[in-house]
Amino acid sequence: MKQISSRDNPRYKELKKLAGASTARARAGQTLLDGVHLCSAWLASGAEPDTCIVGQSALSHTEVALVLERVDSARVLVLDDALFAPLSQVEHGVALLFVVNVPQPVAPARIIEPCLLLDRLQDPGNLGSILRSAAAAGIQQVLCSRGCVAAWSPKVLRAGMGAHFHLEIFEDCDLQDWLTRIAPPVYAMSSHATASLYGSDVRHASWLLGNEGQGVSADLLASGVSTLLIPQPGGLESLNVAAAAAVCLFEQVRQRAPDRA
Repeated sequence: MKQISSRDNPRYKELKKLAGASTARARAGQTLLDGVHLCSAWLASGAEPDTCIVGQSALSHTEVALVLERVDSARVLVLDDALFAPLSQVEHGVALLFVVNVPQPVAPARIIEPCLLLDRLQDPGNLGSILRSAAAAGIQQVLCSRGCVAAWSPKVLRAGMGAHFHLEIFEDCDLQDWLTRIAPPVYAMSSHATASLYGSDVRHASWLLGNEGQGVSADLLASGVSTLLIPQPGGLESLNVAAAAAVCLFEQVRQRAPDRA
């Protein structure tokens, strides 16, 4: 294991840029996994980190030690705690980070299984929660439009809790083009729809969910997708987009179950 104790170390300066700037992460094609859970989930997926970064005080932590046993020691950097702190966005967390290469899945010519299309989502917590629900529901592909928050940003990764590692995530997508490659039906969720989610056959559906404030864009709604409504007898204007995604995905799970009620 290598030790870094100086802020002037060139490698440390690179790490600070990765931690602090989305442009640096995009340029490097890398991101940071913060904490034991995400790092362990990355290893469990069969992937290796580019670099494992651990704070000096965390070396005696039992769970950190278990992670370090599974990582090539040549990839490990040990930092003084004062140097580690600026790299992490988690308060009072365990001082463990992975630098990983962001997966670049190959875009399929056609998608025949249910997938998820996300139009200009802005909130990292919403996107992470949606990815978590999608992975739990058995979705394989998630298509994020241009203008979506970066799916592999540290905040989205924390909210996703490892869901990223079970999905093929495509970013900066032209959803209009993707709609021509997805087997119908595709349903957009809208509070102005007349057909109810619960009265519709959604076993083979893909889902189109829109921006937190504006919903699905008019151009996409005009592309031949159908719209569905989630009934809300309580009278609120709309559900949070992450909650709406979970409702839709698990209604689909229910309908696809062979012993569904």
